[in-house]
Amino acid sequence: MKKTILTGLRPTGNLHLGHLFGAGINYVKMQEDYDFFLEIADVQALTDNFENPEKVRYNVYEITKDLLAIGIDPKKVHIFIQSKIPEIAELTIFYSNLVTVSRLFRNPTVKNEVSQKKELFGNDGESITYGFLGYPVSQAADITVFNGEYVPVGDDQLPLLEQCREIVRKFNNIYGEVLTEPQQVLSTTSRLKGLDGNEKMGKSLGNAIFLVDDEETISKKVMAAVTDPQKIKKDDKANPNICMVYYYHKLVTKEDQLKTVCQECKNGTRGCVQCKKELINNLNQFLKPIKDRRKQYEENPNLVKEILNEGTNYAKNIAKENMQKIKEAMKIDY
Repeated sequence: MKKTILTGLRPTGNLHLGHLFGAGINYVKMQEDYDFFLEIADVQALTDNFENPEKVRYNVYEITKDLLAIGIDPKKVHIFIQSKIPEIAELTIFYSNLVTVSRLFRNPTVKNEVSQKKELFGNDGESITYGFLGYPVSQAADITVFNGEYVPVGDDQLPLLEQCREIVRKFNNIYGEVLTEPQQVLSTTSRLKGLDGNEKMGKSLGNAIFLVDDEETISKKVMAAVTDPQKIKKDDKANPNICMVYYYHKLVTKEDQLKTVCQECKNGTRGCVQCKKELINNLNQFLKPIKDRRKQYEENPNLVKEILNEGTNYAKNIAKENMQKIKEAMKIDY
């Protein structure tokens, strides 16, 4: 039997190239080897979008179309909506008794995300919601309710997985060996930089190319990308290794052309405008198959709903079965 793997995406916006190269391409490979559960984590998205539920609801379908467009096969992957699995919320409550507030505040991933939302520090942190602070507990429930054996993560997400493992060990110590302690599958790719040179490409940072961006939008974004600041004139020699245009060329440009781009940049025989235009063309060619597949789902929204319903129903049955075992161990199977 295939090992179970689980991952989730928060529906707060469309997928961008960072998602694709950082995770999506690996997901497509993993679907061949694992019993793959892919959660659309709408409840977790509400932890900092609770005042904008329409946005979350809309993006549940948008992100599903993105996933299908990059090659996620619904016959191999159970794509499901988190809020439609009540066992996750129930298990989150049970786990909340096993984690202290101080431990949550010490979680490096939580600390980092809180620091990115400085407005949450109002009144000495009193504006931080229970839901936001406790989302690592919810993630532990996501994984274990499906008996997840593996979780694909990047280095920045390892503290969340370790928090889950702590919860599993404490639960099993109290109630018996019921839960499986999940292991990480580390991403083989590093985090993608933004067009502005920022170490992270982000939805809210304005430095991302989204899979749904049209050709005009991609052109405007690339033309504004950061290049070597020492290259003032067209024939100035430059360092391609500090140029974001070359950085993206390495992702989508064929090897023979890439060598030419690099050498001409170093020799001062290539202008930035020419280089950007070539990148724009290569990006559009790279994204075309994804956009073509996505268009099929855009034209058939009922098919997207059917895929989500089927994946959710399958996940619900698995969660219900595992929850019964958990309740028996906790002596609350009345």
